[in-house]
Amino acid sequence: MAAAQAGDGAAFGRLVGPMRDELRAHCYRMLGSPHDAEDAVQDTLDRAWRGLHRLDDHSGIRPWLYRIATNRALTLIGRRQRRELPADLRPDPAPMTEVAWLEPYPDRLMAWADHLGPAARVVARESVELAFVAALQHLSPRQRAVLLLRDVLDYPAREVAELLDTSVVAINSALRRARAVLAGLLPDRTQQRTLATIGDPAQRELARRYAAAWETGDVETLVAMLTDEARYSMPPQRVWYQGRDAIRGFLVEAVLAHRWRFLPAWANGQLAFGTYLWDDTRGSYRPAGLDLLALDGDRITEVVSFLDAPFSAFGLPDRLAEDDIAARR
Repeated sequence: MAAAQAGDGAAFGRLVGPMRDELRAHCYRMLGSPHDAEDAVQDTLDRAWRGLHRLDDHSGIRPWLYRIATNRALTLIGRRQRRELPADLRPDPAPMTEVAWLEPYPDRLMAWADHLGPAARVVARESVELAFVAALQHLSPRQRAVLLLRDVLDYPAREVAELLDTSVVAINSALRRARAVLAGLLPDRTQQRTLATIGDPAQRELARRYAAAWETGDVETLVAMLTDEARYSMPPQRVWYQGRDAIRGFLVEAVLAHRWRFLPAWANGQLAFGTYLWDDTRGSYRPAGLDLLALDGDRITEVVSFLDAPFSAFGLPDRLAEDDIAARR
């Protein structure tokens, strides 16, 4: 700290480097975009570097960084206010990606959470799940910040009030309203996921069956893997499908009309696939979308296909030759 405050850039990097990834995750929860989150973090560290000499309490650098990062995220939200949706605008029922600009988050950026204790690790990873991040976008920006600082990062109300320059009464009021909104948006978390207790072999088997059904054009197997009220959406498009019959109609056209290849991936702590369509003109498979699956036991409750996802961010190639498939699996 002393070296960093004296102007040593390398010392500053060592000081804040271990917190960069968790700050990015925080800004992603606030903003719903990894790109915007990275911009907010970069701006946060720039401001921290310029203002470090004013920090007297060296033990308080972490909450100080969160204060800067939260306020930078709030500023970005204010600049793009036209993208925000009020909480009462949500159709019923609706897919988690009714916030059509929401972007997926690469799992590799959550490696820092593996060093937390068991309970904190669960909270950190659940708080980037797609349903949770989508629900957050229906809160007012200030409610969003309060809920994340209190319920995800576990800061006491007094400290959150200091971070946001307001009163404890205002923090508690915002938290009550935020929790009430989320209670109507989030799926029931009281039941543990069956796959989490069955373990990785069950997840791998589900992934294998799902990919094989797409690649062989087996629509009925895909439909059988869905829950009765499953949903399918394709952001940034606003069209979405609810229930097995509606999804079957979509799949008949999508699956059978093309040659597909799927590669497994992970995003937002969820099973995902890079999906590829055969391109005759280029003689290879080209990216079509990043599919995230929400699961209830061994059934699929929702598929969100991000059509514009950057494949490289998820460790996926930008093209596949026919003989690449087996090697990459």
